[in-house]
Amino acid sequence: MHTERVTDAEPSAVAEAGAPGPVEPPPSAPRPAIGNPDHPAAHGGGLAGLALGALGIVFGDIGTSPLYAMQTVFSIDGGAVKPTPSDVYGIVSLIFWSVTIVVTIKYVSFILRADNDGEGGIMALAALVREVTRSHPRRAALALLLGVLGASLFYGDSLITPAISVLSAVEGLEVAEPGLAELVLPIGIGILALLFVAQRFGTHRVGRLFGPVMVLWFVALAVLGVPHILTHPTVLAGLSPTYIVSFVVDHPFTAFVAMGAVVLSITGAEALYADMGHFGKRPIRVSWFAVVWPALILNYLGQAALILDDPKAVDNPFYLLAPDWARWPLVVLATFATVIASQAVISGAFSVSRQAVRLGYLPTLTVKHTSTQESGQIYVPAVNWLLFAGVLVLMVTFRSSDKLATAYGLAVTGTLMLTTTLFLTYAATHWRWPTWQLVLTGVVFGGLELLYFAANVTKIPHGGWLPLLIAAIVVTVMTTWQRGRQIVTGRRIDLDGPLRDFIQELHDERVARVPGIAVFPHPTNQTAPLALRANVAFNKVLHERVVIVSVQSLNVPYVPLTERLTVDDLGHSEDGIVHVTARFGFQDASDIPQLLRECRSMAQELDFDSGTASYFLSRLTIERGGSGEMASWRTRLFIGLSHNAATPAAFFKLPLERTVVMGSRIEI
Repeated sequence: MHTERVTDAEPSAVAEAGAPGPVEPPPSAPRPAIGNPDHPAAHGGGLAGLALGALGIVFGDIGTSPLYAMQTVFSIDGGAVKPTPSDVYGIVSLIFWSVTIVVTIKYVSFILRADNDGEGGIMALAALVREVTRSHPRRAALALLLGVLGASLFYGDSLITPAISVLSAVEGLEVAEPGLAELVLPIGIGILALLFVAQRFGTHRVGRLFGPVMVLWFVALAVLGVPHILTHPTVLAGLSPTYIVSFVVDHPFTAFVAMGAVVLSITGAEALYADMGHFGKRPIRVSWFAVVWPALILNYLGQAALILDDPKAVDNPFYLLAPDWARWPLVVLATFATVIASQAVISGAFSVSRQAVRLGYLPTLTVKHTSTQESGQIYVPAVNWLLFAGVLVLMVTFRSSDKLATAYGLAVTGTLMLTTTLFLTYAATHWRWPTWQLVLTGVVFGGLELLYFAANVTKIPHGGWLPLLIAAIVVTVMTTWQRGRQIVTGRRIDLDGPLRDFIQELHDERVARVPGIAVFPHPTNQTAPLALRANVAFNKVLHERVVIVSVQSLNVPYVPLTERLTVDDLGHSEDGIVHVTARFGFQDASDIPQLLRECRSMAQELDFDSGTASYFLSRLTIERGGSGEMASWRTRLFIGLSHNAATPAAFFKLPLERTVVMGSRIEI
């Protein structure tokens, strides 16, 4: 064993105190209740303020889809979809009913009801399904695996969305001034570079502008569409689903391929659910029905009417909706809107990464809170710069939004299907839906999404392989970390030895006590912290007060303060040594000093100033040992991840000047 003083630059291995994973609270502990009053969504500026905020964050992605969805439909397969009345009516009907069924009915009406203590998103839903299926371990494990796969696809979406959204907006320069075509890519890269650099400062300072900007954007969508609808009112007939039937019957293969592009009109639907924790269900529903849905449909109808009047408008139907004088202002507004859409998926990637860490599928990451008021305002440097690098590669490789559209779709449709699967499992297990209701829901939602997915499979040779590759890499990283963490945990338990036996040895040997408070973060109350053993073995002393803190990550987003702690005196109530179980939800910040301060009055054993305590971390350095429990390449990957994880001191918000790391080595 060795000891060292922790510093900011210290590389991290897997700490005895770290590597959090999902656990069940012990039977004696109260299970956190749904509808937590401490949840951020429980506080806000009223329905109007929350609805305005939802416009700025939740609907940025789907709200910018009109920039490229219709254009992509008419450019697929070298123009297989023609600007004829039958094709145009079929496409606009497909878009309308896709948005209606997938977004309005599935997400807004059904999926938002499946909240995990007010939180949404596929990882939160997977944790919720795991909770209600915990009596069936295989189902619970499968639920988390589906959540991991969905999160992996979301990372692919988080790479493509900023690139395609910003490029599609800046490409309006070509419409306004064709001579500026060469500047589109550099300007797009510059805008996104500024966006990613600005992440470290947080979005709370400009967040108040997001809502008003998006209100202006949705008003512009409607205003652009209405004049063309009035000029060609027969386009309203395209809302009838009979035109879908006619389109499919007349051109079955073309209709099938077109669905791969129509799905672009519902990109961002998952954000309705993922951002539920920030705003709540009702504000999201109000914003959707009152503003977003009508504006989107009016704009798509307007684009369809324009194409009927001028078939050449298929080259860029969105920008050609506007008169010449309005195109420059529209480019500026569209750029702001796409930056907001990009911000939404970047913030979503931060949240998903934090959830994955808390559920045990990623190593500890440095998470910085950029706002003192909003817990959701976080910055994860590693994720931010990996996304930026990926977005740059995509932009330089594909160079235009229509080429990027070939890579879009698989990630979206894959996530849609996984969400439906998890939702049906939850509805069957928790809500006890009858079989007929499950089958009907599965056929309507799952069947439509399966068609979308199948249509997007045809894109694989032309760029659709990209999100699959990204998902495969992320799944490999997550499952490797989760398996490696399990192996290390088992080895650590053997190395630590029983805690109560060690406490009894301390009493029998009458180890000398020195003034002060020592806090030992440690994953369990069953074994003795290596740092505690090392301190006694090398220094032959024990602090007057010793607090062993085990952090548990529960499968709920937030745990009320009153349910956070359980104190155990380990059988010797007067020796000043206690074990504390600290429970956090996967959206809570694991701040041990703050928790000890907040809970000081809850137990006599914790009545001390945590600001004067010393913190002792045990750290295990992982080395290859040829155990054969994992493939050698996965073992190397796990070791690499462990060495590049955030320091446990940073993860638990420990004061660096009063934290000591005491390490050991372990082979796997």
